[in-house]
Amino acid sequence: MALDNTDVKQKILIADDSEINRALLIDILGDGFEFAEAADGVEAVDILQNGYADISLVLLDIHMPRLDGFGVLEAMNKRGWIDDTPVIIISADSDSDFAQRAYNLGVTDYIRRPFDAYVVRRRVQNTLMLYEKQKKLMGLVAEQVYELQKNNSMMINILSHIVEFQNEESGPHIQHIRIITEILLKGLCELYPRYQFSQAEIALIGTASALHDIGKVSIPSAILNKPGRLTPEEFAVMKTHSAIGASMLDVLPIYKDEPLVKTAYQICRWHHERYDGRGYPDGLKGDEIPIAAQVVSLADVYDALTSERVYKKAIPHKEAIRMIKNGECGAFNPILMNVLDKVADEIYGELHGATSESYDDDLRKITAEILQKNSISSSGRTVSLLERERKKYMFFASMSDEVMFELSYTPYLLTFLNGGGKRLGVSETIVPDPMNSGELHECCGEDKLKEISALLHAATPENSIIRCEGDIKIDGDVRHCKLVAQAMWSSGAEPELIGAIGKIYRAD
Repeated sequence: MALDNTDVKQKILIADDSEINRALLIDILGDGFEFAEAADGVEAVDILQNGYADISLVLLDIHMPRLDGFGVLEAMNKRGWIDDTPVIIISADSDSDFAQRAYNLGVTDYIRRPFDAYVVRRRVQNTLMLYEKQKKLMGLVAEQVYELQKNNSMMINILSHIVEFQNEESGPHIQHIRIITEILLKGLCELYPRYQFSQAEIALIGTASALHDIGKVSIPSAILNKPGRLTPEEFAVMKTHSAIGASMLDVLPIYKDEPLVKTAYQICRWHHERYDGRGYPDGLKGDEIPIAAQVVSLADVYDALTSERVYKKAIPHKEAIRMIKNGECGAFNPILMNVLDKVADEIYGELHGATSESYDDDLRKITAEILQKNSISSSGRTVSLLERERKKYMFFASMSDEVMFELSYTPYLLTFLNGGGKRLGVSETIVPDPMNSGELHECCGEDKLKEISALLHAATPENSIIRCEGDIKIDGDVRHCKLVAQAMWSSGAEPELIGAIGKIYRAD
């Protein structure tokens, strides 16, 4: 499906204390955009505060009253706006330290005055297209991460529910352990900076927690589901499930070196260890116990207390918290007790009204981390590479007698390269709605433009080349010419027409 952006314009914020400079940039960029203007940094931040999601790009001056450009960038970084809204600095300052500082604060590009109008248009267009592609890519990666997480969780939960079925425990137990584990880990990272788990690592530990009792498949159901107190002999058998579960994972022929399986091994074997060394199976003490196993251990005890079992009634939330803190369920890491204090209400709220919203938020954050780690971002270097390619293209165009052009739907504009517009007797850049432009009608004819537009919209990613011919006014005379163009498509499950590149040449 082709993009139809004639009614939807991207919004650019121009922050410059010079009204003349703002007017000049608006005139250069043309009617293909909407504009917001700020006379200083404070106004710029206010505009972003009230609707940064509507701003597609910020053109920012450095030297402004009240709050300079660096202050605006620092505010955008503090609020996370810089991740979604590209910034191009346009400044007369030639100090390289200024440019370096701007790039360190996340700007996409740095244009020095005096500037070439064409360069400004191209860099603005390139930046907007790069960020649009990044958003599409982020959505695609999010879908892939979601599917991967869903499939992993589904398979692990099926396996874990087999254990739950044999154990006659409630199905939500596994989901509860994951939720509590992730809440505790996030609280741990907030209270204690030395523990810095990424969102992806927290999700991995949460997923691995589902396998904490997998060893119970080896325990006779008569012991697992005994309504009364276990005898010492029966309890000795029950305690073997942690070591057995770890052994089941350790002998996997293919996957035992995967991070998920390694984490699950730690949780399986040591989630019954206690901070004072009185747990099992290995009697580990203090920080000898991996933190993932400590967190799952606490989550497991809390859910066991607050859930109904064949041998007991459910204990209320506040009473369960009190029992854990009083040491009635064994000794736990003191820092985890502090975390439990902080997140107790959140745990109760999530377990009694859990939705998928927090999970979706996690996926978005995980996606962002994946993109960041793989350097999938728009940067000054990226724009520099694009500019280098453009210069190559312009050089080869200058050696040819052909008129080369680029059509973009985002924003909707038509650009002729290397003086091609002059040869056709039209503007070098035509916006908005170039296919209905009067000057193009005079050059090519309204019917021919409709034919070209129809061919582009009929193209597909597999058949993206279009050709046509007809009489066109070129170099002051009407000549029989040919046009060949390649339609450009977005990536993704449903590609969209985003523009075309092509050339016009005389057939005689």
